Amino acid sequence: MTKLFTPIEFKQVQLKNRIVMSPMCMYSCMEQDGKITPFHETHYVSRAVGQAGLVMTEATAVMPEGRISHEDLGIWRDEHIDGLKQLNEQLHSCGAKTGIQLAHAGRKARLNSEIFAPSALAFNESSKTPSEMTKEDIMNTIQAFKDGAERAGKAGFDIIEIHGAHGYLANQFLSPLTNKREDEFGGSRENRYRFMSQLIEAVKTVWDGPLFVRISTDEYDPNGNTLDDILYFAEQMKQQGVDLIDCSSGGVVPASIKPYPGYQLRRCETIKQEASIATGAVGLITTGLQTEEILQNDRADLVLIGRALLRNPYWPKAAADELSESLPAPRQYERGWK
Repeated sequence: MTKLFTPIEFKQVQLKNRIVMSPMCMYSCMEQDGKITPFHETHYVSRAVGQAGLVMTEATAVMPEGRISHEDLGIWRDEHIDGLKQLNEQLHSCGAKTGIQLAHAGRKARLNSEIFAPSALAFNESSKTPSEMTKEDIMNTIQAFKDGAERAGKAGFDIIEIHGAHGYLANQFLSPLTNKREDEFGGSRENRYRFMSQLIEAVKTVWDGPLFVRISTDEYDPNGNTLDDILYFAEQMKQQGVDLIDCSSGGVVPASIKPYPGYQLRRCETIKQEASIATGAVGLITTGLQTEEILQNDRADLVLIGRALLRNPYWPKAAADELSESLPAPRQYERGWK
């Protein structure tokens, strides 16, 4: 059997294959309420029918002021649980495991209300300048992640991912480009990691399932975090019991990036080897052969598929055909599967 279609387990949660639907914002909530809509049900369930092993929801805000847009999914109140629970029931009925990405946009929130960040620095000239977070703001945000994790458990998710990439709030604390604080949450890399450390510890008090963290492994700026810094963060996460690091890049500051197939793999592979922690590879991964090369050469443990799954909900079937692998069909689709 190919490695792509070999099961893998994280804390008693077994994925039937290594294919993950990468978290991708859909900006499709109605009435600014952060609730699941019929679109979300169709969008996510179709990928589970298509045989993705893990379906990860888009960035889901733990606070209303932490949304990227007014149309983002939310988990900041109990009223969000029922819709997410119903979604999970549908996904599980199709044989997929489910994950939720808990998020706070920080200074990249595009909202009409006040926004918050570690330091009062706008993302670019057209962006709103955030208010610098007080200690109370920081503690309230950590509590919101904890509450979001507890709600995620009630909604039936199998895996939680903390969004620490793409220049959103947790990434803003980690990066010297965006964190200019002079208290215990800024300055040295140990201090810049403190917010993430406390997020992880808070989530773990209410969640004993698999915990992933997405990070930006390259900030594309000479004054940003170095690879040595990134490895330090990864090693700390491993010590805190994080099960996998989802290795993306960029988004911290405006940057010109020229992506190519697998352009984020080198650092993903380095983190896996140097920090001895499971990793997820993401970024222009589009073919079965490409994923098999990544997994067979132990460059990552999971492959997160984004745009390719937007184009084709049945991408796992296309990958299986390419690899001459037999992939069981959903019972309802058996007539058209071969």
